[in-house]
Amino acid sequence: MKRKVIACIIALIATTGFTYAQKFCFVDTDYILNQSPEYKQAQDQLNQLSIGWQKEVEGKYAQIDALYKNFQQEQLLLTDELRQKREAEIVEKEKDAKEFQKSKFGVDGELFKKRQELVKPIQDKVYNAVKEMADRGGFAIVFDKASSDITMLYTNQKYDKSDDVLEILGWKKTGSGGSDKSPGGK
Repeated sequence: MKRKVIACIIALIATTGFTYAQKFCFVDTDYILNQSPEYKQAQDQLNQLSIGWQKEVEGKYAQIDALYKNFQQEQLLLTDELRQKREAEIVEKEKDAKEFQKSKFGVDGELFKKRQELVKPIQDKVYNAVKEMADRGGFAIVFDKASSDITMLYTNQKYDKSDDVLEILGWKKTGSGGSDKSPGGK
């Protein structure tokens, strides 16, 4: 038990000494991006697209709602064949509306693709500037305070000890040397 306590104390002292030897800083990428006229233009363009597509989606659902209300009123007067035909029409229109909504706002939708097209180049510029700042200032790690999670925006690869851990575990590396934990694989 005493050996474990002593080992923990030694490890704590060693890591504390290592921490003091490193330079850390943080940036707020939201603040930085909001200072960019390009970013503001991109956001405005994305908002306009989003608003337009949202109006189209709402229009489609309003049309479906009107069809459904009309169907409810006439349902008792319709033959079985006509009733089934109207129900199928409503279901088909609802399916089309959902597909349209997904094509515009889904994970791989047009809004996502447009955001990648407009915002990613600006984010890349910010990342490159952060990297240059870190290199100039000799910072080992740069944190981003913009998100609620702690994000390491930049790390100096010479402080990446992932391969040493793999060696201790007796595991072999797969892929190219060293781990790369910075966003976008940079």
